[in-house]
Amino acid sequence: MSDNKREGKRSARERLQRERVADKAREKRRRALVAGAVVAGVLGLVGAGGLVAAEIGERSEAGAAGPVSAPSGANGDDNLAITVGAQDAPSTLTVWEDFRCPACAQFENAYRSTIHELEKSGELKVEYHLATLIDGNMGGSGSLRAANAAACAQDAGKFAPYHDLLYANQPPETDDAFARNGRLLELADKVDGLRAAPGFEKCVKDGTHDDWVDKSAEAFRKGDFSGTPTVLLNGEAVFPKKGNENITPANLKKWVARANEGKKRGTPGAAGPAAPEAS
Repeated sequence: MSDNKREGKRSARERLQRERVADKAREKRRRALVAGAVVAGVLGLVGAGGLVAAEIGERSEAGAAGPVSAPSGANGDDNLAITVGAQDAPSTLTVWEDFRCPACAQFENAYRSTIHELEKSGELKVEYHLATLIDGNMGGSGSLRAANAAACAQDAGKFAPYHDLLYANQPPETDDAFARNGRLLELADKVDGLRAAPGFEKCVKDGTHDDWVDKSAEAFRKGDFSGTPTVLLNGEAVFPKKGNENITPANLKKWVARANEGKKRGTPGAAGPAAPEAS
């Protein structure tokens, strides 16, 4: 290996070490905030975040330099968002999350019906951004593999039901079950038409969107977010609270209604996915 290459890898490791130190500080602040909040139905979020693993950071830096394979319909900055709901909805809920993150599952499972109700009525669209924090914190690759599979589901027009199913069937944080493509494909069988969708299984097995997931994870690190889930309503943080108000399903509806006053609802979409199965 040349001296230049060794120096480049050394510099990358040093950058990643600085990022890990910053992540630890942000996570400490976030844990203190969550510990002091009383969030109906979504408390007990210790362990929600995590540290970014060195190998994930190195993949992200390498992938960011060249083109990535974004899933169909991805949008937003660098095409890193997957949107669910009417594109012309007056309010946007931005969600940064990790499929292995227990707090993300608690948020999704507690607020799923409320969010789908707001999507169906044209009041809200949701922009999902995928992170891989738990892979770094606990080891393994389940965050990456699940995010790639969800992006493959987006190609097949089935992101929302598959996304919900992954959270309904999330393994314990220490169990890297989502690292197994077989498990991800087994769950895909529960979404009507997904497993048989052209190219879906190959996309999952080949890691077609891995570089896109890495780029999204890098954007999360550079965004100075405090942890996952990070939830923003029209750019303002609403999890675990908005101002002095704790998040609850009723409050989320109220905040969206206030933000939408005097605005036209988006084009009503189809009903949200049926309640996902847990198995």
